[in-house]
Amino acid sequence: MKFATVGTGWITSAFIDAAQHSGKLSLHSVYSRSKEKAEQLASKYHVSSIFTDLDKMAKSEEFRVVYIASPNSLHFEQVLAFLKNKKHVICEKPIFSNIAEFEFAYKVAEENGVYLFEAMRNIHYPNALLLKKNINALGQIRSAMFQYIQYSSRYDAFLAGQEPNVFSRNFSGGALVDLGVYPLSLAVFLFGKPIDSHYYPVLLRNGVDGAGTLVLKYNDFNITILCSKISHSYIQSEIHGEKGSIVIDSVSEINHTEFHDHHTKATSVLSTSQLEQNMAYEIDSFVEIIERNDLQAYASLKQLSADVLSITETSRRQNDIVFKSEQK
Repeated sequence: MKFATVGTGWITSAFIDAAQHSGKLSLHSVYSRSKEKAEQLASKYHVSSIFTDLDKMAKSEEFRVVYIASPNSLHFEQVLAFLKNKKHVICEKPIFSNIAEFEFAYKVAEENGVYLFEAMRNIHYPNALLLKKNINALGQIRSAMFQYIQYSSRYDAFLAGQEPNVFSRNFSGGALVDLGVYPLSLAVFLFGKPIDSHYYPVLLRNGVDGAGTLVLKYNDFNITILCSKISHSYIQSEIHGEKGSIVIDSVSEINHTEFHDHHTKATSVLSTSQLEQNMAYEIDSFVEIIERNDLQAYASLKQLSADVLSITETSRRQNDIVFKSEQK
């Protein structure tokens, strides 16, 4: 299937590279408000079709799928433009700012007979599936600690008085929605939606969360999620059970996982090798759903995205973190 892209950042190039590796999607068009940036990306991948007018692009009949990787606050309006023109949409995480946008967009997708996906890559990895398959080896789960703490390349600019998109409520930014969604999505993928949650943010001068701790409450255990864009961590993530623990190298990459048996003290590797272009796995999943009209798989992904978004929205409400798009 031919696809188009919205956005010219590194994540867009990573998606295009993964699409080429997958072979399931073929790049046809690119969009940017800047003609120069659009031409640069198009030249890199040897395509001739560029757009600087989003509405004109949405009306094009030359492609069936669009990948959107624009600032978070723009997702809703851009997604709707393509859905209304009967394009399947793959929108980079976080898919929307709140559940109201989510429910409306999925309604529009259904009305137009097209699919809407959130590009949350880590839950599609082979190692995520292996992790879920082997979770029972832990016995009764008692706790877990997932972290994504990575010093942002844009934080220095923020410290210098600027307000980059990822640190701006105007663009629906912040640590939880930018990085925290990776460990949160993995937690929901493995254990389902928690019965309760609470977020303890580290707020910056403009009221956006630069870091925070999210606690997810389940019936017999809690999961602690640490996220930050203003510091860096070198520890791994863990799931703790009565029979053993699983260590995860990275919640966003999941390249290596190990099971540590409490009783025998033995350690076994659970993971397998994965593609460097790891976004290919989500592309394969999305295309398969479209081609097979797999409504069950689609509903499962939709529910996971809804659960994650409802938690991040609740977390923000708990701390009066309101995005510009939500202000009346």
